[in-house]
Amino acid sequence: MKVTYKGDYALKVVLELSLNYNTPLITGQDLARRIDAPVKFLEQVLSALKKGGFIASKRGKVGGYMLSKPPKKITVGEIVRYIDGPIEPIACINKGYDECVHINKCVFKQIWKDVFQATSNIVDNITFEDLVYQINTQSQVLTYSI
Repeated sequence: MKVTYKGDYALKVVLELSLNYNTPLITGQDLARRIDAPVKFLEQVLSALKKGGFIASKRGKVGGYMLSKPPKKITVGEIVRYIDGPIEPIACINKGYDECVHINKCVFKQIWKDVFQATSNIVDNITFEDLVYQINTQSQVLTYSI
């Protein structure tokens, strides 16, 4: 699995909108500032996320962006796959792949299947609600000094 800059920014956008799920819309400019992203590049990311049904937007003076569904209904894996494509480390583990003459006796195939399964088990079981909870829990850690 490879996460591109576009994928990284997409994850950060969805996280930022998840952290602010019950608040008013957030402008593209404000999102860019919050996640430290170039505005022009972020516009492409926002467009893709909107096309994928992850976010919605409202134009106008009080416009901005919001999630299209609750953070508990969006996984990290969904965003990564939508923006950056399959998470399989190599094409030969896909069903129906027949471009390799050694596919049936390849000793690496099971390794790549295991890597894919382990990766899937992580990214497909972490929702943005989980990440928000993790951030909120970390920010509540008490610091003592004497």
